[in-house]
Amino acid sequence: MHPTHPMHPTHPMHPTHPMHPTRPMHDAPSGRPASIATPSPGDPRIADLSLNQWTTRHWTMPEAIEGCARAGIPAIGVWREPLQAHGVAATAKHVRDAGLRVSSLCRGGFFTAQEAAQRADAMADNRRAIDEAAALGAPCLVLVVGGLPPESRDLVAARRRVSAALAELVPYAAAAGVRLALEPLHPMYCADRAVLSTLAQALDMAESFPAAHVGVVIDAFHVWWDPELAAHVARAGARIASFQVCDWLVPVPSDLLLARGMMGDGVIDLRALRAAVMAAGYRGDTEVEIFNAALWATPGDDVVATVARRYVEHVV
Repeated sequence: MHPTHPMHPTHPMHPTHPMHPTRPMHDAPSGRPASIATPSPGDPRIADLSLNQWTTRHWTMPEAIEGCARAGIPAIGVWREPLQAHGVAATAKHVRDAGLRVSSLCRGGFFTAQEAAQRADAMADNRRAIDEAAALGAPCLVLVVGGLPPESRDLVAARRRVSAALAELVPYAAAAGVRLALEPLHPMYCADRAVLSTLAQALDMAESFPAAHVGVVIDAFHVWWDPELAAHVARAGARIASFQVCDWLVPVPSDLLLARGMMGDGVIDLRALRAAVMAAGYRGDTEVEIFNAALWATPGDDVVATVARRYVEHVV
């Protein structure tokens, strides 16, 4: 949860920089006419909108921060690679100076290695990630827990290693004031990215720890298909640390990692999912996180304008 970041911030969101007021509005990257006007900076409908940085992956960290500020998007979900390229202290200052907040830091995790040296390296990297999240004032560090090690078929043992790593990290994260957020990934990623595949599995693991220290990520792309989703969103309650949206495209693109679509281009009932998340008590930001090669080839300001429009049209 974002106790220091109210849903409707009082700081001005650069009202002198409207989003391309004289340009024709088209939805990136399709080029079709936009169905609604682009929300202006300060529009209360986007007061809890966050741009996950990977949606505009081709932007540098400064470009992403300034692009959010121009569009009036009040929060940004930061990825560690561009963070480290720009510098942690420089990024933290740039975010503050732009009047933004950080909604999450992505990512830590990858706990499932069998070799002791690899596990030690992973734990050291996760401590660095916690330090980075604390420096940014990020309310949570998103954890992608890791898939099966090479040559292994033992899911049970891999999940045990995730639990053990989490138990080791929680005291360090709690001392830093950073909440760890377990992200279940769609089962198609179980082998190589995340042995947690359902919200129920993530909650079962998180519930061994205080909710203030370990929460869960609800990413629409990964969980929308789950027939038990409504019950587990309600169960999650105060453990919801981050909420992310995009859409599930049909047919599914051949590159499963880049299969996410802009909201409204797929089959997920995002408005209903957000309503359930809000009913469970979540009051943090809603991150738009889209891995899509066509978007990455589109000018960032066009992508951000489409994000804001589609968020209003299909999510809130």
